[in-house]
Amino acid sequence: MKHGTWVVVADGRKVLFLHNQGDEEILDLRVLDWRAQDNPPTREQGTERPGRAHDSTSPGRSAVQQTDWHQITEDRFANEVADGINKAALAKRFRDLVLVAPPKALAEIRPRLRPEARERLVAEINKDLTNHPVYEIEKILAKG
Repeated sequence: MKHGTWVVVADGRKVLFLHNQGDEEILDLRVLDWRAQDNPPTREQGTERPGRAHDSTSPGRSAVQQTDWHQITEDRFANEVADGINKAALAKRFRDLVLVAPPKALAEIRPRLRPEARERLVAEINKDLTNHPVYEIEKILAKG
């Protein structure tokens, strides 16, 4: 990983923006920024049970699917992560970008990246490393 490469480590609730001060031989990741948000499970966010709807073609009623507030919050957070990456790419704050996230977060962040950010994306790593200390992230990334 080249000197100056940005490493963004994210999941649905936490993001670390890291900068490689080292070189390709010895990584030296430094925290540029980090954010975390509280996102309790849907059962703790909703106020009541889902309602029931009347079907106009029959006398019966059917259940309305409960809104997944937890997933909605994770999707919004992924959008915020992508926005942060996009703004930094437009400001030319990095040349190379490595994105580290679990599959679901990658799938949410990737399509939200603007072309200016996507063209700098040199690697995607399908792992959840948000709860690892920086020195462990360095070791895992150094192994390839």
